[in-house]
Amino acid sequence: MVGLIVARSKNNVIGKNGEIPWKIKGEQKQFKELTTGNVVIMGRNSFDEIGHPLPNRENIVVSRSKKYEGDNLYTAKSVKEAIEMAGNKDVFIAGGYGVYSEAIPFVDVMYITEVELVVEDGDVFFPDFDVDEFDVVIGETLGDTIKYTRTIYTRKR
Repeated sequence: MVGLIVARSKNNVIGKNGEIPWKIKGEQKQFKELTTGNVVIMGRNSFDEIGHPLPNRENIVVSRSKKYEGDNLYTAKSVKEAIEMAGNKDVFIAGGYGVYSEAIPFVDVMYITEVELVVEDGDVFFPDFDVDEFDVVIGETLGDTIKYTRTIYTRKR
């Protein structure tokens, strides 16, 4: 299974000035629950922002310019190569824009958290995709001061 997990604003922003443009208590809980014990594929900038491999997961960084190695840390030159490296394990694509763009044709399911914010001057956006290729299930809305809704897009077969 190839999954993709992202949080995006109402205006499709996923990043601003090299960071996720919100801090919402509990919003990243789903990410941890889904990815722990599995393979996480992310781009170089996303990995560098985190600064270390995510614990209890196999981390594959997609980079053509830098090599990452360590405990549960590997490098691939493309998303396709990273997915192949993962073998039969469940994979979660974790950003950023370039990795998401390259991964969308391969994903079976997308876990998209719709954050009820409009982010001004965002500089990284979630790529466009054909919603008609997916069955959409809108989940629960959570959050205290900033609301967010869990939405699952499952590729039609």
